[in-house]
Amino acid sequence: QAVPAGSHVRLNLQTGEREAKLPDSENEKSDPREERRRKRLGKVDVDANSFTSQELKKALAKMKESEKAERKVSSLFLKPCTVRKKFRPIEQLKEEFEKLNMKMETDYEIMVKLISKFNSSASTLDEKVAALYDLEYYVHQV
Repeated sequence: QAVPAGSHVRLNLQTGEREAKLPDSENEKSDPREERRRKRLGKVDVDANSFTSQELKKALAKMKESEKAERKVSSLFLKPCTVRKKFRPIEQLKEEFEKLNMKMETDYEIMVKLISKFNSSASTLDEKVAALYDLEYYVHQV
């Protein structure tokens, strides 16, 4: 059943019933999210017989407009070409870091080095333990 915007609604876990409570007064402070929702929806009349066909058409048009706007925004995030424009390939980043005399390694490359250090007979016990601790960190991320 429809309830007016701004009503307090809850599910009574003891009885299993849904309950709604109207605000005590119009001046009662409410949640800012609720205020935004009320502004967006406007005054809501819950008596289904009181809606005119014009009011229903206007409400439907508003819903369609907001749906189109949401699709536009969400489509920007879903298009792979827009994502590619925001990020650069790892090879290009590596080249730029090399120009700055910085070597960038991926987690995989670091893990391979740590495994080879652990397997190396030239490594001391302390180096092997340190390699295992570092390797544990990288494996945990994966």
